[in-house]
Amino acid sequence: MPAKKHKTEDKEKKTDVEKQQGQPVPQPTSTPASEVPVVMPEEEIAQLSSELDQSLAKANEYLEGWQRERAEFFNYKKRMERELSQGGQSAFGNAIRRYLDIADDLARALKSTNRPQEGDGAIWAEGIDLIHRKLICAFEADGVKMMDASCKYFDPKLHEAISNEDSPDHESGEIIDVVQPGYTLGERVIRPARVRVAR
Repeated sequence: MPAKKHKTEDKEKKTDVEKQQGQPVPQPTSTPASEVPVVMPEEEIAQLSSELDQSLAKANEYLEGWQRERAEFFNYKKRMERELSQGGQSAFGNAIRRYLDIADDLARALKSTNRPQEGDGAIWAEGIDLIHRKLICAFEADGVKMMDASCKYFDPKLHEAISNEDSPDHESGEIIDVVQPGYTLGERVIRPARVRVAR
């Protein structure tokens, strides 16, 4: 019996030495559970396939709903921004409209035939002219522009007719004279031009 025990100890020592020297240790030859092929019944496969199709259909439905809601939110956001911008422009337009009358009065004073040409009166007239130009420049800096006076025909979106007159020199609907210039703020008319129109 002591001889057998001695042999077993020698075998264990030998195995430990082989491990320390980096030699491969033989592995058990049984097949791991992960590599064992799994056989599923066809009914179960069909059921899983059906569940997968239903899940994909629901996922697509949710995706389409989310995309639709997102598009509606962006449209709402743009609409609110546009309304806020237009509201701000409307308030600004109402405020600036009062100063347009002052600019008109200055322009009428400068067109007067009694405008002094010499002396202190001429210096005063030049000062008024300078104030008028500064006022127009301030309007333009804020996006307020005088309408183009070269428009030949009456447009109800741009003009307000103060009279309808017979004129042999003009066609029907043609503008005879601009009595008061119109102004725009961006693309919006804040004051239509007052005009005399040929019948």
